Amino acid sequence: MATAASEKNILEYDPARCDALSEVLAERWWVVGLRGIFGIAFGLICLLVPAAAILALVLLFSAYMLVDGGLAIYSGIKAAQNGERWGLLILEGVVDIAAGVVAFLWPAITAVAFVLLIAIWALVSGALMLVAAFRLNIDHGRWWLALGGIASIIFGVVLLIAPVVGAVVLTWWLGAYALVFGVLLLVLAFQLHSRREEKRRKAPTGAAAKKA
Repeated sequence: MATAASEKNILEYDPARCDALSEVLAERWWVVGLRGIFGIAFGLICLLVPAAAILALVLLFSAYMLVDGGLAIYSGIKAAQNGERWGLLILEGVVDIAAGVVAFLWPAITAVAFVLLIAIWALVSGALMLVAAFRLNIDHGRWWLALGGIASIIFGVVLLIAPVVGAVVLTWWLGAYALVFGVLLLVLAFQLHSRREEKRRKAPTGAAAKKA
């Protein structure tokens, strides 16, 4: 009951809380603007130079795997010193580091493997949607669900046939999302800046009125 009440309080509209959040965002409007600029820059790179974006993502994944593997091995060593189970942690660390090295040395293979994983997911998801569609009544939208499953299967097949092209297309989609997201944040930043300046202009007027 307490959890439900707290969730209701979080979702409930609170003017004071909204005003406080608005003030914080208005004072830090340039942070929102920077996020928008970075989003636009990343989106343009993905759209105009998809190969560079794919390489950057793969290298980021490689760095993450190397760090995560090192931490897993460290945790395994500490567990062994404390007399706890350590084998799986060491094995996980070695596998993570191996994946990071492969991604760093052969980024193209890593990108293709990622696309193939998405292709398999699309095929399995589409097949499950088709099975579910034939268990759904016609008047409940059976054919819409079936069309969704067919589209997912076609998408998976296309990725399997041309994984390199699929990687480029996925990068374009990511770029389009980042571009739209960045533009929206930039517009928000300008609106926050405008509200901040408007409040600052009104502040001296209010102070003068109080003195009078």
